[in-house]
Amino acid sequence: MLYHLFEYLNNSGLDFPGSGLLQYLSVRAILCNVVAIITALIAGKKIIAKLQMKQIGETIRDLGLEGQMQKKGTPTMGGIIIIISILIPVLLFGNFRNINTWLLLITTIWLGVVGFIDDYIKVFKHNKEGMSARTKLIAQVALGICVGLTLFLSYKSSNLSYSETTIPFLKGHEFDYKWLFPFSGQWARIIQGGIYVLVITFIITACSNGTNLTDGMDGLATGISAIVGATLGILAYLSGHAGYADYLGIMFLPDSGEIAVFFCAMVGALIGFLWYNAYPAQVFMGDTGSLMLGGIIGVGAVLIRKELLLPMLCGIFLAESVTVIIQRVYFKYTKKKTGKGVRVFRMTPLHHHYQKENPDALIQSPRNIQPENKIVVRFWIISVLLAVLTIITLKIR
Repeated sequence: MLYHLFEYLNNSGLDFPGSGLLQYLSVRAILCNVVAIITALIAGKKIIAKLQMKQIGETIRDLGLEGQMQKKGTPTMGGIIIIISILIPVLLFGNFRNINTWLLLITTIWLGVVGFIDDYIKVFKHNKEGMSARTKLIAQVALGICVGLTLFLSYKSSNLSYSETTIPFLKGHEFDYKWLFPFSGQWARIIQGGIYVLVITFIITACSNGTNLTDGMDGLATGISAIVGATLGILAYLSGHAGYADYLGIMFLPDSGEIAVFFCAMVGALIGFLWYNAYPAQVFMGDTGSLMLGGIIGVGAVLIRKELLLPMLCGIFLAESVTVIIQRVYFKYTKKKTGKGVRVFRMTPLHHHYQKENPDALIQSPRNIQPENKIVVRFWIISVLLAVLTIITLKIR
C-alpha cells in the first residue's frame, strides 16, 4: 500500500521526502526482505508463546529415530509466522497492478488455509492423518488449474505467448508447449491450452507435496525453501531486466520484477522463522507452512517461465518424493510376490534414511546413524550447489 501511496503523491506533484525511492525495484525488494525478517522475529516469539499456551504441540509417532521423542510437545502450525511475515511486507511494498503479485498472494493464502485445516484436524481433532490426501490433492489441483487458466487467458492477446518457457542446455533456450500438439485451428488451440494447464497443475502440485515431504527435520524444509526462493528471486530479477535478459539470452518478462519482490519477502520470512525452527526447534511449520511454500515455489517458477529448471533447482524435494514412491511401490511389489515386503531404503523420505538403522534395507548409507543437524546442513549444502548449477545453465547451451 505504501508503494501506491507514494506513487500517488509523486503523480500529484507533492514533494514528499523519500517517496521516489519506492519506485526502484531493488529498494522495495530489500525493504520486503528486512521487514519480513523483523516481522518473523517479533511475531514468532508471540505466536510460539500463544501456541504453547493453547498446548498446540506436535504428536510424535515413535519410529525409532534418534532424538525423535524429544520433539514431543513442540508447537506446530508455525507456518502462520511465515504467512504473516510474507503478507505484511508484500502488502506494504508490492505492486497490486501486477497480476503476478495477485497470483502469488492467492497461492500463499489458498495453500496456507489448506495446510492450517490439515494441522487443525491433527492437533484439535487428535487425528494424526489430518485432512485426507484426496482432499488436499483436490485443493492443490484446483489452485493449479486456476493459475494455468489465468496465464492462458491473460496472455491470450499478448505479444508474448503463454506457452513459451525456458528449457536448459538447448540452443535458443526456449520450448513451446504447443509443440506437444502441433496443429492449428480453434480446437487445436483449446487442446494446447488444456495440455498447458495440466502441465502447470502437475508442477504446482508436485512442488507443494515435495516440500511437505521434506519437512521432517528441524530447519530442513525452511533452509532449502529459502535457498530455492532466493534463486527464483534472482532469476525473476534477471528476466525482468531488459539488459540482463539480453546479455544472458533468456526470455525478457517485463512484469517479472514484482516476483523478485515477493520472493525477497518469502526468503526474509524464512530466515526469521529459522531463528526459531533451527535445531533444536522451538516450533514446527506444519502443513500450514510446507504446503504453502511448495506452492509458491511452483507458481513462481511457472510465472518466470523457469519451471523446467525445477528438477535441478529442487533436487532435494525431488529426491525426497522419488524415494517415497520407490519405497512404497517396491514394498508392495515384493510383499505381493513373496509375502514379505522388502524396503529399498532404511526409511523414507530420504532424510530419515540416514537416521535409522535397518540392516534389512537394500541400500545402506556409509555410516549407520548421522546426527540430525549434520544431515540438515549437508542437505543445505547440496541445495546451494544445485542452485548455483541452475543459474549456470542460463549460459550453457
